[in-house]
Amino acid sequence: MASETKKSHHKRLFLQLIAFSWAMVLCFVGYQYIREKEYKSEFLNAQLQQYNRHLLATVEEGEPYEDYIATHDKPFEELRISIITLTGAVIYDNIIPLDSLDNHRGRPEVANALAEGTGYNISRQSTSDGREYFYSATRGERVVVRTAIPYSSTLQDLLEADWSFLVVMISITLVMSVVAYFTTRKLGKDIERVNRYEAEQERNRLKRQLTNNINHELKTPVASIQVCLETLLSGINLSEEKRQELIERCYAHNDRLRRLLNDVSLITRMEDGSTLIGKERVVINDIIDEVAKELEMLPEDERLMLHSDFNDEVIIEGNQSLIGSIFRNLTENAIAYSEGRNIYISLLENNERLCRIRFEDDGNGVEQKHLSHLFERFYRVDKGRSRQKGGTGLGLAIVKHAVQFHGGTITVTNRPNGGLRFEFTILKGSVAQNTNHI
Repeated sequence: MASETKKSHHKRLFLQLIAFSWAMVLCFVGYQYIREKEYKSEFLNAQLQQYNRHLLATVEEGEPYEDYIATHDKPFEELRISIITLTGAVIYDNIIPLDSLDNHRGRPEVANALAEGTGYNISRQSTSDGREYFYSATRGERVVVRTAIPYSSTLQDLLEADWSFLVVMISITLVMSVVAYFTTRKLGKDIERVNRYEAEQERNRLKRQLTNNINHELKTPVASIQVCLETLLSGINLSEEKRQELIERCYAHNDRLRRLLNDVSLITRMEDGSTLIGKERVVINDIIDEVAKELEMLPEDERLMLHSDFNDEVIIEGNQSLIGSIFRNLTENAIAYSEGRNIYISLLENNERLCRIRFEDDGNGVEQKHLSHLFERFYRVDKGRSRQKGGTGLGLAIVKHAVQFHGGTITVTNRPNGGLRFEFTILKGSVAQNTNHI
């Protein structure tokens, strides 16, 4: 169990660290990749813009721009050059015949240049010759000069991001992942050690608390038995009626001691020896039927009417005795403290994995402040009244332990119309042991 816990801590820490590290690196790499492409595109545009401005100055000064284009070096081979009026008409193109060109005012790079003075488009297919170009446009007083580079392997290589930096970053991250593995393994061991220590301390605290509570609970019946026996052995002349009363009192206190020791033994078995508790096929419907028959045998003033709403047969793999203790302790709790006349047991959910059951009484319920403490050992809403009823103070603690042993959870609330409502789940498959301390 400790090994599984250690692996769990290590695995969880490692996966969290790796997920965080790779998310950060991938975000950074993605941002860097996009930013580098944008930088290269802007750098390429700047080169074309410089040529555009020189050509634009020639046009604005009224000099023959064909001579400038023919005699001056171009920044790139196969450079397409267009001169466009502010209305969008193409008055010059060194590659495409003018009669095949439509109005260019709506072209993205031209529209941006008309609006902002400059514009470029990284990749757009020309409607004139079908080729894909990188466009850059510059607006002057009377015309727009636009240059374009056809996409080729050279241009693609120029705009491609530098993968060497990205490879370095990924390599560093891989190294960090290896380091993180060994770091988290050590950290996982440390966490497991701390958790084991804290669990041991908690177990010791609960054992001390249980011992103190047991000592406290034993004092009253032991003292009463001793007083009764001393009186019987003192030689004092007692009436037969008084003698019988003392004997019955001894028997009652002895019975309470027996039940207390049985309950303590049951909780100890669930906590310390759960693997020794046998598991078998258990039909919950049969257990409820047994509880109903036991109720019918009680004196009329203690008897409650049990109403069962189990439409399906519910079969689980569990411990017959512990499952029975759930329903019997809840029933005894209702008899002793609810002051109601009815018990309602309902099947709320039943599937292949689990069943969910509701147990209710129609009594007075308890104050809200007590609800969260009802499953604590020896917790009593009314201490004097609880002892008079003969309870051990462990019934609901046993219920919670038994539910947890079968992989489930249990809650308690007050019913809207009065009484307590317990809802609990039980796993149906291989018993999922949960020995959390109450």
